Amino acid sequence: MSSRSPDELLRIEGIRKTFPGVVALDGVDFDLRRGEVHVLLGENGAGKSTLIKMLSGAYTPDAGRIVVGGEEVRIQGAQDSERLGIATIYQEFNLVPDLTVAENIFLGRQPRRLGMIDRKKMEADAAVLLERVGVSVSPRARVRELGIARLQMVEIAKALSLDARVLVMDEPTAVLTSEEVEKLFAIVRRLREDGVGIVFITHHLEEIAALGDRVTVIRDGRSVGQVPAATPEDELVRLMVGRSIEQQYPRERGDAGDALLKVDGLTRDGVFHDVSFEVRAGEVVGIAGLVGAGRTEVVRAVFGADPYDAGTVHVAGTPLRRHDVNAAMAAGIGLVPEDRKGQGLVLDASVAENLGLVTLRSASRAGLVDLKGQHEAAERISGQLGVRMAGLGQHVRTLSGGNQQKVVIGKWLLANTKVLILDEPTRGIDVGAKVEIYQLINELTAAGAAVLMISSDLPEVLGMSDRVVVMAQGRVAGELPAERATQDAVMALAVSTPHSNSSSDGTEADRGH
Repeated sequence: MSSRSPDELLRIEGIRKTFPGVVALDGVDFDLRRGEVHVLLGENGAGKSTLIKMLSGAYTPDAGRIVVGGEEVRIQGAQDSERLGIATIYQEFNLVPDLTVAENIFLGRQPRRLGMIDRKKMEADAAVLLERVGVSVSPRARVRELGIARLQMVEIAKALSLDARVLVMDEPTAVLTSEEVEKLFAIVRRLREDGVGIVFITHHLEEIAALGDRVTVIRDGRSVGQVPAATPEDELVRLMVGRSIEQQYPRERGDAGDALLKVDGLTRDGVFHDVSFEVRAGEVVGIAGLVGAGRTEVVRAVFGADPYDAGTVHVAGTPLRRHDVNAAMAAGIGLVPEDRKGQGLVLDASVAENLGLVTLRSASRAGLVDLKGQHEAAERISGQLGVRMAGLGQHVRTLSGGNQQKVVIGKWLLANTKVLILDEPTRGIDVGAKVEIYQLINELTAAGAAVLMISSDLPEVLGMSDRVVVMAQGRVAGELPAERATQDAVMALAVSTPHSNSSSDGTEADRGH
């Protein structure tokens, strides 16, 4: 690494960290200067989280050294980190819901007067910090009453109350709207002008050039390059995954077969109305639309998770009993839900147990589970999917986001699913793991399965779909074949006021009648 800059706040040299059976970090170098945004970039599982947990005191390194303000330090807990002026804002906020904003900002450090908490001073100091981060919220508001964007601003205000010179932000834009992202960026730029050094972790490559100064790329636990933030995205991807991704959305289109899923006139009062479409064997159909268009609600109804009032669902020509998940699964429908942690996985169970969730009943004889057969099947499918893990006994909670998603998909592959519904299949997943998920989709359709995909990432919908069904206000606004599905065409339909039986060209949509 280069010699120390006079503006250097933090330096990490040759950091190594191992866990049983896993080398998480192996010789990582990183440095941060006053008044800069240094982006830490890497695939899920590359070692980013382990590195920032060393700065927060959650882990201690096995080898290497951490230098703060020119002096080597040992960070053995959160108090050491705070004392050194390092504050970390995680994706899952560290706030107490039933306390006020001011109480959260100064938790454990409340100002006192005559032995009592000086609430007036605490709230006045909190108001100054909240104004500094540009958020309009009362210091007396309960944290549970705040939305995600404001919670994040409270976390930043809390970091500033510690007089943090180093601010670590782990995926801060993951759940923000574009408007909220712009507000966050304005605050980060203001902090940079004040001389704060910011370690910024993101999967959104377009954010790097917009906000960053430098980028350090970590791959397989090693730092593999440090480049300017203006580096082209293609080069950043190559550094991250160790190979060139010639095609970001590698859809392999073939001839579609018979309709495996046919939805006709599906209606749930006040939620969606007269929704009709079909998905054929070997085909990916994307469902696009704005937030609130009813996309997730429709596919949950198709899967039997939610009721509906009218309409029919057919799988391979056979009508499906409504509001019956078991009937849907028996017919060959699988659902990879939007919330993989809350609905798709048992986080404290092992990889093997999660992979066997769907096939548990069919693998049982006289009430006894064929454990050997389940284990062999889990071993085969995890190898096929390339799940990065210490072993099948590893808890799913400890896997990276991309590997968790592979496990969710893997359980349906084991069940020989005919129709796989993917709701936001690559949300929160890095670019390398995304391509692996896309290849899985190709393998499924090549084997004759049908895939129905919802995604808020419009380029993903356009790149991976053979046809795009666009929803608006709970109705189908139109349907576009791949060759006519452009961003402009999809968005024009997504913001339209659809009428029953409308399609992209104003005629009745092709529903396979």
